[in-house]
Amino acid sequence: MLDLFKSASAKSPRYLERRIAPRKNTFIEARIVFGRTELPCIIRNTSDTGAKLEVAKVGSIPDIFLLHAPGHQPQKCRVAWRALKEMGVEFRNE
Repeated sequence: MLDLFKSASAKSPRYLERRIAPRKNTFIEARIVFGRTELPCIIRNTSDTGAKLEVAKVGSIPDIFLLHAPGHQPQKCRVAWRALKEMGVEFRNE
């Protein structure tokens, strides 16, 4: 999935980027998979190290899961933060 999640190189001088890797805005329909459960999500932005996902409800999603995006290998993710309908994830290489 690395080609899908390449970071954007353009930065605004007015904006101080605090993330480890810059984000690239996206709109990719994907699935969160854990156990026998599959939940739809939208990948809203990505970087080399993680992504922001939009979901219907974050409460039932475990801290570690697989992210399936069309045409790419499943990516293991760890939840970094949660909001009402969004979550930030870190890509894991384990």
